[in-house]
Amino acid sequence: MKVLVIGSGGREHALCWKISKSPKVSKIYCAPGNGGTGEVAENVDINVDDLDKLLDFAMENKIDLTVVGPELPLVLGIVDRFQEKGLKIFGVNKECARLEASKDFSKKFMEKYNIPTAKYMTYTDINEAKEGLKDFSYPLVIKADGLCAGKGVVICNNKDEALASLEDILGKKVFGKEGDRVVIEEFLDGVEASLLCFVTKDRIIPMESAKDYKKIFDNDLGPNTGGVGCFSPSPLFTRELRERIEKDILKNIIYGLNKEKMDFRGILFIGLMIVGEEPKVLEFNVRFGDPETEVLMPRLDVDIIDLFEKTIDGSLEEADLKWKEESSLTVIITSKGYPGEFKKGLEIRGIEELDEDIILYHNGTRYEGNNLLTNGGRVLSVTALGESLEEARNKVYSNIDKITFNGMYYRKDIGKTIINK
Repeated sequence: MKVLVIGSGGREHALCWKISKSPKVSKIYCAPGNGGTGEVAENVDINVDDLDKLLDFAMENKIDLTVVGPELPLVLGIVDRFQEKGLKIFGVNKECARLEASKDFSKKFMEKYNIPTAKYMTYTDINEAKEGLKDFSYPLVIKADGLCAGKGVVICNNKDEALASLEDILGKKVFGKEGDRVVIEEFLDGVEASLLCFVTKDRIIPMESAKDYKKIFDNDLGPNTGGVGCFSPSPLFTRELRERIEKDILKNIIYGLNKEKMDFRGILFIGLMIVGEEPKVLEFNVRFGDPETEVLMPRLDVDIIDLFEKTIDGSLEEADLKWKEESSLTVIITSKGYPGEFKKGLEIRGIEELDEDIILYHNGTRYEGNNLLTNGGRVLSVTALGESLEEARNKVYSNIDKITFNGMYYRKDIGKTIINK
């Protein structure tokens, strides 16, 4: 079968890598792809938001299955468009994508169906929002309602910071229409965790757990990023916590989806904060996480094409998911300046020097002739499996400095605090 993967990051490289191991697959395309996806797929120069061209390509090339990586095409309705033409596509429809597209919509869904989350209020008027600050203590969180490329969330430590944030979003419109609404939310102080789930019909089936790192600097300092490291499994997910998540969160999500007649078939990424022993939902995403995908794909011990097809036709069961016992860890190499301004087009050297058991995913790269160049803030994900988290970590950190480019940066503490506890 021929498979089209939509996206250009580390998540999409990890998906292409896993799909390439399926005996069912004869050809993989990736649109638009990157320097790494080109090693296991044929890159196609179509942007993720150009639904017309993507649809035409799938029709003309008789694509048997399309897999959507990022959120934007899902929010724009690519699944609905493909299904109208009778094409098989893995991802949620436009209605279900609202759970990520609108923070206000997702918070209302959580509230309506008793899914534990932070206290919040939504505002469209800047003066009302400023007045509403009095109902929250500091720190608090201000979120632009829409996607904002992952940059619309601000933790405010005092009133001045909160007023400045509201002025940026509702006053100056720094996020355009994506910031027409803001959600003001109580700050949850706890341990953050990620849980990705396959969802089909009346079932929600969790994958293995993962722990990602969002802050750019060691010891969780500095601004938030798209994620600069990750490992799986997370020791935080004890049997007791899993049972509580199942009872208080997953069952309520499925109940809510059914009551709202939302035909959710795809991935639900649940961002959690564990406060004391109580899990609360920070956010929903409706696609594979990045960098979570980079650590989960090496541990997945079944043909991912089977999972995609069974999710689409509604037959997926918990027993269909099997995982390797090994731990997995990834460290993301970034460009100097990320998540702020950074240079592109810097030559990358040394990837051919990596040990054979290192899995290297490309996040933001491109080839110019035979030269591999940086093409994003997050550049490469250096990944390894190990009998223990410590073994996986040692493999990654003993290899990462073999790679070089001007301004290369990475955190030195991914997985370290967990091992030392």
